[in-house]
Amino acid sequence: MVYLRIALQLFVALGVLNVWLLRADKPSPYRGGNARDLRGEFSAYGLPPAMMYLVGAIKILLALTLIVGIWFQLLVRPAAIGMGFMMLGAVAMHFKIADPLKKSIPAAGVAILCLVIVLL
Repeated sequence: MVYLRIALQLFVALGVLNVWLLRADKPSPYRGGNARDLRGEFSAYGLPPAMMYLVGAIKILLALTLIVGIWFQLLVRPAAIGMGFMMLGAVAMHFKIADPLKKSIPAAGVAILCLVIVLL
């Protein structure tokens, strides 16, 4: 079970880091509204630019904490809970602007993975 938890931690963390650090300015079929990048996505949600930086900082910090949690297991549960709530917030934003359900699937999937990490 330890290896499964570590694999899930890495999957969640690297996925989030990929979105926020490598693909922030690239289009994705899962972006909210008709946004082509993260800035446009937050604009589609009706959120100010500062919120993008705050959410990004929190998600990056939580992702890094999940990675560090491989060696310091005490950090894993709080980081997974925090990330799960952030992903539920992302799902709520998709619903707020009436996005098609398929756009919420990645965030909902990561929220579920975070729950599994907490339970392991």
